[in-house]
Amino acid sequence: MRESIAIFLSGVALVLMASTALAGEQVLEFKLVTKPIDYKVTEAANIEGQSVASGKLFGVAFFKDGRIAVKDFVNSADLLKGSGSIHGYSTYTFEDGSSITARYAGSVKDGKSKGEYTILSGTGAYANATGTGSFESVPSGFKGAGLYDGKFVIKTPGS
Repeated sequence: MRESIAIFLSGVALVLMASTALAGEQVLEFKLVTKPIDYKVTEAANIEGQSVASGKLFGVAFFKDGRIAVKDFVNSADLLKGSGSIHGYSTYTFEDGSSITARYAGSVKDGKSKGEYTILSGTGAYANATGTGSFESVPSGFKGAGLYDGKFVIKTPGS
């Protein structure tokens, strides 16, 4: 009987430890490749080099832990001679169906983009997630595609 109780309590302890491992803070580092899908750039009248752009883009993120996620997002940019502000909304969906949705804001200067994420929500393993993140473009020879280094600092319930 004592042995049965010890086994039961060990099982309960393992379940609690597994639950705790899923809750808390996680740092997720990734490489991201993006491509415009339906993106429109409009030149401003009477302001040389001023443009406003917006539309849908798609990407694939390769996480340091070996996982892959697809990124569906919308972006808006207000640029003067290629420099200015950007912002948008992204949803990263992992192979298991879990997702992270975030708003981002940043800037483009001298052809380089960088910005910050605010985690708005998540599903599956990231249900009710909050947190922050960042991204920065890296040089790429691909015309019409973007390459980025990114990071999320995710907080899930229980942390």
